[in-house]
Amino acid sequence: MGTVVQLRNQINNSYYQLKDSVDEKLVLVEEKIKSKLLSEVDLVQKMTEYHIDSGGKRLRALLTLGSAKLCGYTKGGRDINLAACVEMIHGATLMHDDVIDLGNIRRGKKTLNSIWGNHSSVLIGDYLLSRCFEMMVDDGNIEVLKLLSSTSSKIAQGEVLQLQHKGEVDMLEETYFKIITAKTAELFSAATKVGAILSNKETKEKEALEFYGKNLGLTFQIADDTLDYNSDLKFFGKKIGKDLDLYTCQWAPCWVIDFPMFEKNKEGNLTSLHHPFTMPKSSVEELASDPINIIAEAYDIVLNGYEVGGGSLRVHDPLMQQSIFKALNISDEEAENKFGFLIKALSSGCPPHGGIAFGLDRLVMLLTNTSNIRDVIAFPKTQSASCLLTEAPNTVDENQLEELFIESTFKEQD
Repeated sequence: MGTVVQLRNQINNSYYQLKDSVDEKLVLVEEKIKSKLLSEVDLVQKMTEYHIDSGGKRLRALLTLGSAKLCGYTKGGRDINLAACVEMIHGATLMHDDVIDLGNIRRGKKTLNSIWGNHSSVLIGDYLLSRCFEMMVDDGNIEVLKLLSSTSSKIAQGEVLQLQHKGEVDMLEETYFKIITAKTAELFSAATKVGAILSNKETKEKEALEFYGKNLGLTFQIADDTLDYNSDLKFFGKKIGKDLDLYTCQWAPCWVIDFPMFEKNKEGNLTSLHHPFTMPKSSVEELASDPINIIAEAYDIVLNGYEVGGGSLRVHDPLMQQSIFKALNISDEEAENKFGFLIKALSSGCPPHGGIAFGLDRLVMLLTNTSNIRDVIAFPKTQSASCLLTEAPNTVDENQLEELFIESTFKEQD
């Protein structure tokens, strides 16, 4: 069995050193990409602008600029043009990749396909590739054209090879390296080799930079796949487990039990993890002596990583309920004032009982194969908590407030 090694949650200084060495030209690369992706079609313009604003490390463009500088290229702007071209090839592969993987988060933002759908995303990816080939032709170097067009072909074949072996938990190391070489390392090696081609270097120098780029690409992809196991969404920028196709089962239900009864708040006091009326898996005496280690009779049902239901068995013994209140530092007086009716009801005799509440909208979301619950809610709110159907929140008539004995303290600004 292999071992997953925790990587440092930071980008190595060498990245910033490379970026600083060509920073002015990287700005020109961004401008070149924006100018090449301009379109008179509104949807194309909107989607490409969103893609550009999503950012990224621009590592492949940096490698092109850096290798050209290393080889002494100073003749003009061909390095900027081809760095933009390499970056756009990468962008196109990401769009196609997200469609294949049903990805909905990348670089911490929604993917194009999750907003505009798969059809539009595939076509925008194709649009980027077509622009890339225009730029290669404009460059006029047959060796560059041959290299980058061949690289694009190899990337596509790598995607197909990955699909062919999708879900193979016993994939051979040889197969894995074939996939990541085609998908990632080929573009890295092309990016570094382009710099040597621009400077008319000898075959030896070209092959050396190509070799470096390939091995850097392999290392990069292995590290990226490792993060797919043990990183988090905030740092990684996309849903964990997607790249390695760890979501291999169409329907993966999970019954979650043995929740703690209590947890500590910031002040160090006990609070109920579920609610104070959940039945514990203990006696009254065990609860009183060691409350923090008591397990609750609570449960959740999870489907494909989404909680679709939850509930618990309820307390039916008045002594147990009073013991829970004491563990939560609720005085007898407060318990009587707030929950006296409940204690009396339990004292009159109550059978063991429990329940579960299902989130039907989440079930429908999964059945319709969408990752956005707003797609299936009858009256969804926007991210600003407004309702498009009823236009709520809205102004309220003074007579309505008066009937409810509510006084508004809102003052309109001048």
